Formats: sequence, structure tokens, C-alpha cells
Amino acid sequence: MGRAGASHLILIHGEPRILVDAGPGSFVRLGESKLSLDKIDIVLLTHLHSDHVSELPGMIKARAVALHRPIRFRVFGPEGSGKQGQITYFPSTRRFMDLMFGREGAFAYLPDFAGRITFETVDLPARTGAQDKPQVIFDEQGLTIRAIPGHHGDAPAVAYRIDYGGKQIVFSGDMDEKGLDNLRKLASGASLLVFNSAVLDPPKAPPILYSFHSPPGAIGRVAAEAKVSAVLLAHLSPATEQNRQEVEDSIHASYSGPVSFAEDKLLTRP
Repeated sequence: MGRAGASHLILIHGEPRILVDAGPGSFVRLGESKLSLDKIDIVLLTHLHSDHVSELPGMIKARAVALHRPIRFRVFGPEGSGKQGQITYFPSTRRFMDLMFGREGAFAYLPDFAGRITFETVDLPARTGAQDKPQVIFDEQGLTIRAIPGHHGDAPAVAYRIDYGGKQIVFSGDMDEKGLDNLRKLASGASLLVFNSAVLDPPKAPPILYSFHSPPGAIGRVAAEAKVSAVLLAHLSPATEQNRQEVEDSIHASYSGPVSFAEDKLLTRP
């Protein structure tokens, strides 16, 4: 569809501070946006599928070259899936970062390329359970970030909530309906819910896709139950992009708040 992959920047007082995912093409879009890289030091990864993380080396290198001084990145993402009983193996976020930037990683040169780069990587719980509660993972100078396990098929996944200055933004990541109870807890009363929308309501998508993504009707229900002020649909597939009115009508069957669709380089306020 001519768009970059999933990626979002959170601006604090007009300056980018937090990177949420880094899908293919997002590095180019960041350059086109003319936004400063100077203060980006927090990275939130919803899961480790390639369409959400493949641009991370470019982002990291650009940040280093822009400043030429020591940088510390705090990186949060899901724990690994382990190998026992799993069809697909996913490394933990810590292992993923080491495979890219560690001493024997694919980009081992990069941490010393243009000013020393250090990574503080935290693996977050990513297996849903009835007793799950949002966990505070960052809390400094009025900026609070919470996380809770998501659900995206066999890929360990995490949803995030960012609170600052009386506003709250929640990122679902890619999420099927098994993760919606947790998302409802995380998104309660939020200013903006950013929900990845890749499928139409059943039966208009192949059944396998519903084990990875939530349809519009389910998005509307969780938005209504969480009482969020607005919904922004992102990670749009050709199906959802080409049937916007159908998607919006389905969401509005349960949810009465505003619904908008993401565009590359869209600047929005919660």
C-alpha cells in the first residue's frame, strides 16, 4: 500500500522521546518528518515480528550519528517463547538485542561507531492470565509507562500505556481477541487507544488471521468497555484500508467516540 511498517513516536513537550516499534520504512519516514533524534532514549517493542522491529538498527545508528556522544537506550519488550512445545521459537527481547548489537551480534560495530551506545533491556511478561494487572515499567519526572501481556498467536506480545501531563496513550500492538481482557484493564479511561487493525469482521478474512488479529467489532467493544476518549486505527492492511467505512461502522456499533485512521507521518494529540 506504499506505507511504512508499524512505528510510532511519542513527543514530550514537542520533542520525540519514546519509540514504539520500528517497522520497515519507518527510518525513512522519520527523516522526512524532520523531527529531532536528540532525546529518543526509550524503546517499546510490542513483539518481535519483522514488520515491527526490522528498522531498529537504522534508528539506533541515526541517533548515534546525530549526537556523537554516549547514549543509553532503555529497551522494553516481551520475554521469549522458549523451545518446549512451541511451533515457532521467539527469543527474548534481551536475546534479540544481543543478537543484533552484542559482541558477536550482526551489528557488533555499532555500539562504538559514533559515541558509546549502551542498552538496558528489560524482558516483560508476555503470557496472558486471568490475574494479569498493568505493571509500571518506567516512572520518572511525571512520565509513567505501564505494560501488560498481549496475545498475538504464538508470538509473545506486550501492550503499553504511556501517561504524561494528564493524557494517556495506549498501544495494543498486534492483538487477537484472547488479549482483549488485558487491554481493557490497561486502557481504562485512556485519552487515546492506538489499535492495530488488520482484518475485517468474520467471515471476511481467512480464519487463521483471527488467531493473530482482532476484528473491528471486537475493537469497538473493548474501546467502549474501557471508556477510552478516542481510537486511532494503525497497522492497516489492504482490507481495512479499502473498507474504511465498513470498519468504522462496525466499531461504532458498540463505541460512540471518534475513530480515525493512521497515515504515515500523521501528527496527532491525545
